[in-house]
Amino acid sequence: MTVLSLVLLVAVSLVATVLGVYYSLTKPVPIPGGDYSEGIIGQPMYVNPVLEAGNEADADLSRLIYSSLFKYGTDGKIVPDLAESYEVSNDQLTYTVHLRKNVKWHDGEAFSSDDVLFTIQAIQDPAFKSPLRQNWQGVGMEQVDDSTVKFVLPAPYVFFLNNLTVGIIPKHVWETVAPTNFSLAEYNLKPVGTGPFEYSDFQKDSGGMILSYKLTSNPDYFGDKPYLGTMTFQFYPDEDSMIEDYNNKKILATNSLSPEKLNDVKSKRSANIISASLPRYFAVFFNQQKSKVLSDKDVRRALATATNRKDIVDKIFGGQGREIFSPIPPGTFGATDDVKKFDFNPEAAKKILDDAGWKSGNDGFRAKNGQALQFTLVTTDWPQLVDTANILKSQWETVGAKINIDSESIGDVQQNFLRPREYEAFLFGQSWPTAEPDPYSFWHSSQTKDPGLNLALYSNPDVDKVLEKLRTETNEGKRVDLYKKFQQSVTDDIPAIFLYSPNYLAVVNKKVGGINITSLVSSDEKFADAAKWYVNTKRVRK
Repeated sequence: MTVLSLVLLVAVSLVATVLGVYYSLTKPVPIPGGDYSEGIIGQPMYVNPVLEAGNEADADLSRLIYSSLFKYGTDGKIVPDLAESYEVSNDQLTYTVHLRKNVKWHDGEAFSSDDVLFTIQAIQDPAFKSPLRQNWQGVGMEQVDDSTVKFVLPAPYVFFLNNLTVGIIPKHVWETVAPTNFSLAEYNLKPVGTGPFEYSDFQKDSGGMILSYKLTSNPDYFGDKPYLGTMTFQFYPDEDSMIEDYNNKKILATNSLSPEKLNDVKSKRSANIISASLPRYFAVFFNQQKSKVLSDKDVRRALATATNRKDIVDKIFGGQGREIFSPIPPGTFGATDDVKKFDFNPEAAKKILDDAGWKSGNDGFRAKNGQALQFTLVTTDWPQLVDTANILKSQWETVGAKINIDSESIGDVQQNFLRPREYEAFLFGQSWPTAEPDPYSFWHSSQTKDPGLNLALYSNPDVDKVLEKLRTETNEGKRVDLYKKFQQSVTDDIPAIFLYSPNYLAVVNKKVGGINITSLVSSDEKFADAAKWYVNTKRVRK
């Protein structure tokens, strides 16, 4: 028995030595094949770039299935996709785009400029009800030949290439579909694109809900051929059910997660946590036209000074986010640290109110000339925003401001508060879905009424001029200076209190390689380099 044990020990040692030498002399490299599986909360509805807007499931699938004239690279910069090259006229009004040749749709048909014109015309036509229509108003198009198109702008607009990151749909598939049936067509769930992955099939339950959606690699893709053989997406009603399937190894990755749910993920040693910055922020926007109290700049300054952003980021996001002090988050092009920050100091906030004549009563709340320091903070019923509102209420009431919170469904907020601008203070988020932000629609005085997005009803003629100039300035260095002036003016005026920019969070099993994500333009851009992802490997000599 002793001799047998010794022989086994020697054999095991020999195998370990051989394996050690083998692994020291070789390295793993990706090879084609294998299935990547991911969970997504929600349901796909319109896997169609002309229609999808705000639905994460649609955006993720579209990003993989469709190509666009230009796309965002992994560094967030715009690079050609279906475009091969482009030129801009001296007056900055005409963009001539030369298309790649020999590109095929997933059904084998040839891609051409006909498809580009058809897509943009569908977006511009109100009958198709595209949410992107506003971005394309006034833009003219000309088909030069099968591989060349021209876009003619009504005025110079340096951010126009961002518009050209929309996915292109095939004319030969969609031209027979009437605009009234566009949103009802089966191609919205059985799409035909030119991207690295193509639609395969989907599975529904007895109630018609889509359970899973399968893509296969596109053998004719014009770019780098994907390593993954298939990508399968599972759909869930909530984070808990998605995490349960991840923990039970039914999926390899989750889509976006809230920070508190990371603690529910098991086997973290076998997982990579993706934590990436996004160009979005959350803020409290003050409607000074509806609140006499908030029209007092000293009140807004005191509230800003009484705001502990770090406390919010730590408590709600577990530190997975950034404190922000201006309308352009850190890491976004044009962001500057040289702004008025109003660092957290409750005693200083109390002194500001004391000096401004807001006196504290027996109940601890302040008033001035019979006017109570009181207002209602409106937000949606999303848990993170409700929690943020409650923390702000506690912080601000400490310095003597009485805060009422009104949280409603997103539909009610949009219909009853946002569109008619019927709120005193509004806690909400805004995002820049582009590599370089265009703050015009969020802060120009012409955008104070719906459908404009100037939620603070902010009006400053000097800022208007800066925003207008920003849209036409072709010199990058001069644009940086304009961004700085814009941020400094807004933070000096305090039309809003900027709070935080939460990170995009997801969990991916370490079996999946090739993922390199640190920052994103939008959540679906995590698939910008999906062709490089892999699950299968072989070892080769170093």
